[in-house]
Amino acid sequence: MLQPRGGDAVTTDAAATTAAESPLLEVRELVRHFRGKRRRPFGRPTVVRAVDGVSLSLAPGETLGLVGESGCGKSTVGKVILDILPPTAGRVLYRGRDTGALARAELRRRVQMIFQDPLGALDPRMRIGDQVAEPLAIFGVGTPAERRQAAAEMLERMGLKRHMVARYPHELSGGQQQRVVIARALMLKPELVVCDEPISALDVSIKAQVINLLSRLQGQLGLAYLFISHDLSAVRHICHRIAVMYLGRVVETAPREELFARPLHPYTRALISAVPVPDPSVRRRRIILNGEPPSPIDPPNGCRFHPRCPSARAICADAAPSVRTAESGHTVICHFPGDA
Repeated sequence: MLQPRGGDAVTTDAAATTAAESPLLEVRELVRHFRGKRRRPFGRPTVVRAVDGVSLSLAPGETLGLVGESGCGKSTVGKVILDILPPTAGRVLYRGRDTGALARAELRRRVQMIFQDPLGALDPRMRIGDQVAEPLAIFGVGTPAERRQAAAEMLERMGLKRHMVARYPHELSGGQQQRVVIARALMLKPELVVCDEPISALDVSIKAQVINLLSRLQGQLGLAYLFISHDLSAVRHICHRIAVMYLGRVVETAPREELFARPLHPYTRALISAVPVPDPSVRRRRIILNGEPPSPIDPPNGCRFHPRCPSARAICADAAPSVRTAESGHTVICHFPGDA
């Protein structure tokens, strides 16, 4: 039975091999606001509440999926974790240490990012081998010859031929470009990789190859992933746990299979109902949400999802729901969890 509890922390329920370990990454009540271009009456600037109180935890070797509609704040969370953007409030802890107190160079060695657009993440004027070896050069690791050798070996591990070190990004396919971006991210042997929509720009068959590659690398190198995506089919394949975001907040977190078997938040149920089923004989009732997501400049009072929720009641518009948790680590922020 779900019981309310204080705060917005999320219980860690890692994969079986990592459940007993302390968190690799903790995000506590993270807030990131941006000043909008428009101004309110009397000259007050608008504030875009991109991330508004997000708490997450990630164990070593675990993959945590972060899903939600475009504009819900998923990528902003990843950028704050990597210190690309400073937080407005809240804390990001890496192995118990505040990332604000870590030297940026140390954070970069331990945490890397795979970006959504592989071609945009690569320098069109540099050869592939030089770009993959660049992290080693920046940190002064090895001689130039050793760095070139390490880059060629890493590309081979990605399933690419050695001769591709002499090519430029535009000479590669989209899938090959993303493999190069992954290779570059792994050159410094990080412990955590933030994958920001890493397959959204790829064809369906190439998506499967990249997902399988990431899974294989995780097993070989002991990597932890924060996998940001709106593709629930891919998330279900690769992630151990899944956190669902809506309008700047995490509304539900659960182990993968439990989330798909027993979604408690109405927004999660709507997302899962939209996932295509490969068996044409199976029919799933599609949940159609009314309206568009509210603006992060003026989020609704009470539960942020209540204007679109098919099960909303009067209290949903008046009071913000508390966090409820089950013994399995399944958490949800909803007044009436599981109410269809």
